[in-house]
Amino acid sequence: MAELEWTVEGRRFRNAEEYQAALRDKELIDSITGNLKLDNPKDIETLYLKLKKGQYTFETIVGRRFDDNIYELYQRMKREEEIAAEEKHARKEKRKQQIQKLEGLVKPSKRQQRSENTTRLEDFDRDMQEQIIAVLRKKEKKRRFLIAACMFLCIVSFGYLGAYYQVSAKSAREFEELAALKEAGLQSALSGEKKVKIHLTEEDTTVPDILPEYEKVYQKNQKLIGWVKIDDTIIDYPVMQTVNNEYYLDHNFNQEEDRNGCIFMDYQCDVIKGCDNIILYGHHMKSGKMFGTLNKYSSESYFEEHPVIQFDTIYEKGKYQVMYVFRSKVYSEEDVTFKYYQFINAASEMEFNSYLNEMAALSLYDTGVTAAYGDKLLTLSTCDYQEKKGRFVVVAKKIG
Repeated sequence: MAELEWTVEGRRFRNAEEYQAALRDKELIDSITGNLKLDNPKDIETLYLKLKKGQYTFETIVGRRFDDNIYELYQRMKREEEIAAEEKHARKEKRKQQIQKLEGLVKPSKRQQRSENTTRLEDFDRDMQEQIIAVLRKKEKKRRFLIAACMFLCIVSFGYLGAYYQVSAKSAREFEELAALKEAGLQSALSGEKKVKIHLTEEDTTVPDILPEYEKVYQKNQKLIGWVKIDDTIIDYPVMQTVNNEYYLDHNFNQEEDRNGCIFMDYQCDVIKGCDNIILYGHHMKSGKMFGTLNKYSSESYFEEHPVIQFDTIYEKGKYQVMYVFRSKVYSEEDVTFKYYQFINAASEMEFNSYLNEMAALSLYDTGVTAAYGDKLLTLSTCDYQEKKGRFVVVAKKIG
């Protein structure tokens, strides 16, 4: 009677010790399979991999038989998956062959046209003919849609390019006209003709006469504050100034909306009272317009060929020698770091020298040009696309 009690999973054991080991195996099996579904391929694979790695150890044939069953179940599952994959591949190949036949039907070669074995629509049964016709209609619909989409994109692209180049050409003509006005004013001054002097009115401020070459340009737009030019480059533009640093980002000299914008002076700079550092901003246009070529100063050889920047205010001529060339960025208000665009006036000689040291440390190369407290600086700033909110900066010292 005791021997009958030593039976687990239909297997009899010779003694109590083997019987207890079998019970432990059964208890382990129950704990393993408690949360698994053995009809779920994923659960079977998970259990198989655990058994294969030896995560569970069995003591008797009850456990080993369970291990064998899981192995057989896993292998059977894999065979079924392989059979299913082969059937799927066979269906795909069959479909591919049908499509190839269909393509041969839609666009047969000359050899196929001459061949007696050329596949015809009538060679297929009615169901297949209907499928072929449906595929043909779908392809034709897709082809027409693609053609329409391409035509639309072409029209939009050419329209955009046409409008852009039209605006660019107009802008170029306007700058040429302004340059001609400037030259005419200068020639009039040299010929000794009488000039109409223009004065701004502001309490407690003595305003100098506007230079003759800028009078006519100023009359067209009284936001004119100067002119910047670098010999043998495209940079030869009027400089504007208004009450903020946003307006001339997207407005031209005639105050029309224009993505090229204008070269403009920081609104905090004062050319009448004077300031330590005049900052000019301009877009980095891919066409090269505005300050689109300023980043050429990243090459020391370019600096050596263009060491001087001509910047006139409408009241005074000025030449500046390039001193520093560096890359920076627009920082958040919380960032405690050197922000070149905040350097307009220095409160002391120490602060002025501190600004110079910061710029010298950033400079891409040593120009050999230095400045001292009391010197007047000019900063040209444009976008730099090497980093987010990047800026490319050229700083020059007034020499005449």
